[in-house]
Amino acid sequence: MKNSQKVLQTIKQLNGKVEKYNALHTQWEDTLLLIDLANEENDESMLGEVKSTVEGIKENLDTMTLETLLSGQYDNSNAIITLHAGAGGTEAQDWCQMLLRMYQMWAQKNGYEYEIMDTLDGDEAGIKSCTMEIRGENAYGYLKAEKGVHRLVRISPFNSAGKRMTSFSSVEVMPELDDDVEVDIKPEDIEMEAFRASGAGGQHINKTSSAVRLTHKPTGIVVSCQTQRSQFQNRDYAMKMLKAKLVELAEQQQKEKIADIQGAQMDNGWGSQIRSYVFQPYTMVKDLRTGFEIGNIGAVMDGELNGFINAYLKAVKLGTLLK
Repeated sequence: MKNSQKVLQTIKQLNGKVEKYNALHTQWEDTLLLIDLANEENDESMLGEVKSTVEGIKENLDTMTLETLLSGQYDNSNAIITLHAGAGGTEAQDWCQMLLRMYQMWAQKNGYEYEIMDTLDGDEAGIKSCTMEIRGENAYGYLKAEKGVHRLVRISPFNSAGKRMTSFSSVEVMPELDDDVEVDIKPEDIEMEAFRASGAGGQHINKTSSAVRLTHKPTGIVVSCQTQRSQFQNRDYAMKMLKAKLVELAEQQQKEKIADIQGAQMDNGWGSQIRSYVFQPYTMVKDLRTGFEIGNIGAVMDGELNGFINAYLKAVKLGTLLK
């Protein structure tokens, strides 16, 4: 049954790609006819419409071209994104919440659904950590570009002296694995703890110990989920997150082995700073791996991330990522 559902899903996705191509081809032919008509009638009033249509075609073509770069094993999967505030107390926790909103806005603008799985509120403001699932085709393929440490420079609203401060938050991105992906997890290696959910929620969620925290003893990996109504559902989601983290850990260890054989030291994406967001004394967001930058920081914080994601995927394909 699961295999047949997977086949049907694949067929649906392929049909969707064919339909997008056919629609783009039709739009291109219609635009050529419009240009010919304007030339025949020497009608310059059509120039604005033609320019707008051509820009739309170019944008759609760039998007479809970019999708061809998503050839990784899990690129088509949903994404599980976890944010952690770095050192810096309330300022870093506020930055962590700003990043959470940024990814929520990105998801909304690009037709993805999202759900908060677990969150830990900050001491005074913001959040210390949060895990969110973003669902939709190629969610992981795009969002893997966001994995790393994000640096904020601004005049802190929490500093009475009005000093410019630097804060850090880390972003971890994992694919949601299908149930048929085999991951060897021994029951005796898992320690489960039930606790009451924190924050907003229904009467049942807040008054029973339905939240679940799982600890994988051999690796020390800890995952938790508190947003579902039952302990069983929270444990199921937590197990999905644990499986994804173990797969990511295994892949990272394999990369390190390859690096040792090649005699090269590969950077660890989780511990490296990938992007700077500067609010003062000027405004700029710059990706340190690709050199791509945008001056409109407000647009970026409102979810305009596709420029950074596109630059990252192209650089990976070309092997031009900056160290």
